[in-house]
Amino acid sequence: MSDAQGGPQGRVRFLTVVEVADLMRVSRMTVYRLVHAGELPAVRVGRSFRVPQDALDAYLRSSATVETHAVDEERRSS
Repeated sequence: MSDAQGGPQGRVRFLTVVEVADLMRVSRMTVYRLVHAGELPAVRVGRSFRVPQDALDAYLRSSATVETHAVDEERRSS
C-alpha cells in the first residue's frame, strides 16, 4: 500500500540540513537557526539533525501564507 505521495504507507522521509538548505536556497546556518528556534521541527540523530519532509512542507506553506498577506497589506496601504 502507498500513501498519497507515492511512498510506503506510514514511512516518514527525513532530509538532512544540507538538503533542506538546498531546497530552500538558504545557508545551512539559516536551517540550524530555524531548528533551534523551534520554527522547523527536527530530530536529532547522533550529532546531526534530520527534518521530516512533512515538517518542511508545512513550514514552507505557512511561510508562503505569511508573505502573501504581508504583500497584500502593503498593496492596500499604497
